Parts: sequence; structure tokens; C-alpha cells
Amino acid sequence: MNQNYQLGLLHLVHLLIGADGIIDIRELEALCKITADEKISDEVLRFFEETKSNKSEREIYDSGLEHLQLCSDQEKLKIFALLYCLSEIDGRVHVKEIRLLLYSINSAGIGFNDVVNYAKMNPSALS
Repeated sequence: MNQNYQLGLLHLVHLLIGADGIIDIRELEALCKITADEKISDEVLRFFEETKSNKSEREIYDSGLEHLQLCSDQEKLKIFALLYCLSEIDGRVHVKEIRLLLYSINSAGIGFNDVVNYAKMNPSALS
């Protein structure tokens, strides 16, 4: 699996989970499911944890987008579809989650409707 895909996904998942200021148990369970389904190794997780610990949210976001730029359009769609499903996992979608999603999708050059359609056509185990 593309390590840039995995790191981009981890960066954005981390930000999305913390966006509303409430870390719900369902979000943490979804994170575990994502790491297993996307075959993210302990080494990649450790690297992410070490590098994010000394970064601001903005730096984590910028780093996530840098990794995304090295992904294929299909990988970007998959990342955003996972984030889209994750944003709904706790039963409420916070305005900060919506902003993060829309801004990230736009920055990556992907259409929001494309993400929604991809999520519908490729149901995630999160939904």
C-alpha cells in the first residue's frame, strides 16, 4: 500500500476526530477499523505518532495535504470517502468537521459530489 496514502489518511483522520473537540468511542473504534482495513503497519503508525506530536494542527493539516498530493485521484477519493463516513459515525456532523472536509477536498482538487458518489458506490465498513 502507498505509504503517502496511509500517512495522508492518518493525518486527516486525526484532525477530523478532534475537530469537534469531542473524541467519541465510535470514532476511535473506526480509527482501529481503518488502520486494519488499510493495512497500516505499526511502523507507519509509530512514525505518524512521533511526527504529529510536535506539530500544530495547521502543520498536521499541511503535512496531510503534502502526502495527498503524492496520491492518485482514486486514492484521494477513497480517503475522502472514508472521512465522509467517519464524520457521520458518532451520529452528529459538526460544522468544524464539514469545514475540514470541504476545505481539504477542495485543496486536493477533488469534487465533493465525486466523494459522495464514491462513498455510495463503494460502501465503507464504517457506514
